[in-house]
Amino acid sequence: MQASTPLTIIKNDFAGREVWRYEGVLLERHPDRIVLEARFNRDDIDLEYVVFRRGDRFIEQFYTNRWYNVFEIHDVSDDHIKGWYCNFTRPARFSDGVVAADDLALDLWVYPDGRLLTLDRAEFDALPITRADRRAVLAALAELTSSSIWQKPPAPNPSDGV
Repeated sequence: MQASTPLTIIKNDFAGREVWRYEGVLLERHPDRIVLEARFNRDDIDLEYVVFRRGDRFIEQFYTNRWYNVFEIHDVSDDHIKGWYCNFTRPARFSDGVVAADDLALDLWVYPDGRLLTLDRAEFDALPITRADRRAVLAALAELTSSSIWQKPPAPNPSDGV
């Protein structure tokens, strides 16, 4: 696959049943990761911590060797970054223009200032999944919540003459 290749993204539930399908465009292809761009294709949804609006731009990263995917979300009106939405999933599968992943309910929202919000923990705890899957997801959560990639660089100190 080359950049600009159209892709179909399929979100499955924990049992592998399709729950949502949408289109995107390949931006980058790596041996264990795909980066794509997609537009939010549903009516506006107010989730209390963010509003997803029809047409919001998503830069999505799917991995074949990690138990999550990460969506960088840009506002449809001015393209500012709203934050990052991390879905905990089984590793993604790539084939013939299709990206598929099995969603395991747990999510992480990262605000632009680096604050973290873990979502849907009770739903994750109730899933009938294997202990190995549960351990892998919790290890992935620990990885993302302890990561410094979400930290904003310190603001310049005015006394430094910046």
